[in-house]
Order: sequence, then C-alpha cells, then structure tokens
Amino acid sequence: MKDARLTFKRYEKKYILSPWDYEALWERLGPYMEPDEFFSSTVCSVYYDTENFALIRNSIDAPIYKEKLRLRSYNIPGPEDTVFVELKEKFKGLVYKRRITMGELEAEEYLAGQIPPPDDRQVTREIDWFLKTNKVRPRVFIASEREAWVAKDEKELRITFDRDIRWRDTELSLRYGSHGENILTDGTVLMEIKMPESAPMWLARMLSELSIFPQGFSKYGTCYRNNLINGVIF
Repeated sequence: MKDARLTFKRYEKKYILSPWDYEALWERLGPYMEPDEFFSSTVCSVYYDTENFALIRNSIDAPIYKEKLRLRSYNIPGPEDTVFVELKEKFKGLVYKRRITMGELEAEEYLAGQIPPPDDRQVTREIDWFLKTNKVRPRVFIASEREAWVAKDEKELRITFDRDIRWRDTELSLRYGSHGENILTDGTVLMEIKMPESAPMWLARMLSELSIFPQGFSKYGTCYRNNLINGVIF
C-alpha cells in the first residue's frame, strides 16, 4: 500500500448526481482536476455500532457532535494486508478523521477486544477509549466503486465519485468480498467535495450554474433507515 494520510481536518459536502448531472458537471469540471494518487478503488467499510444502532441513530438526529468507527480498506484485503481503523467525528460541520493502520485480521481482533492496542500513539489511545466507552461490534458492510480526483492548482481540494454503492449485514469482514445489495438506483453517483475551507469561486459558480446543491447523505444512515430500522429493539 502507498503511504496514506492518517489524520484529516476538513469540510465535506455531498451531492447526489443523476447520470445527466454528472455528465454536465464533468464537462466543466474535468479541466480543473487530475487523478488522485489513489485514483480508482473499491472502497470497503465495516461500520461498528451498538446492539441497537445507537451511534447511527444519534448521527441521523443531526447533533452538533457525532462520531463513528469503521474498518476500511481500498480493494479487498487478505488477512495480513494493511487496512485502516478509523474514528470519524463531526463537530459543527467540520470533519475530523483519525486512523491507524493494522493487518486486516489483527484489526478485527483488536476491535473485538481480543488483543491489546498496537501502539501508544494519541490516535490509538482515542480509538481505544472509544472502544472502552461504547460496546460496539460489526453491524454493516458498505462498498462502492470510487474515482478520486484532486484540483490541479489547489491540492487540498479533493473530489470523489462513488458508484454502485452496496451493503450487507452478514459476512461482516473486509476479507469476504464486496458483494451486497444496492443502496442507490442504477446510474446515480455520490459526489463528495473535501476541502479545508470554503469551495473556490470557480467551483461554487459551476455548481450554482448547474443547480447542483449539497444534500445530507450518509451511506450508513441511508442503509439503516431503508433496511434495518424496523428490526431494532429500543
């Protein structure tokens, strides 16, 4: 695996694009962008939550502060391949993401409380504290096919496009493949704009001219509302 950032502090805006919206936007956007170092991948995540999905229920209520824990890989890993244990928090619209790298099987054992933390870094202590104060286990697997782009002249501006977003609540390991049931309709694209501050004027103008506006969308939240909420015991 190439070297990857382990800490992030940024704003993230999400947009649901029809195939026509995507084509119209990319016609204008393409000249400003170039492929990210991690351009094309199958993004796989296992979300950890409590028995009654307390974390995602709290997130759906749109509080000032919310957090989630997930195990993530880019493409399907083997037991010894490197994956990310990620703690993602959002406070007043600003996203903080901190993560550590571990072997896939080792990460599963750590999150299950079967082995101790891998080191004593600040990020690891925060993840370990989360595990001690939240009784969580794997609840949902979500995957998508992603293209990642970075602005040619503004390297902190990153735009990703996720297609074929799918989920399952069985076989909750990154090693078991990326199969699942679709979350969005065929052809729909989830665009995420990730930036340290506000969007540059050229991008804001482009989106406004095409009447493309941000939407509150969560892959995990949508999956929970559409497929899992009726089976939850409160």
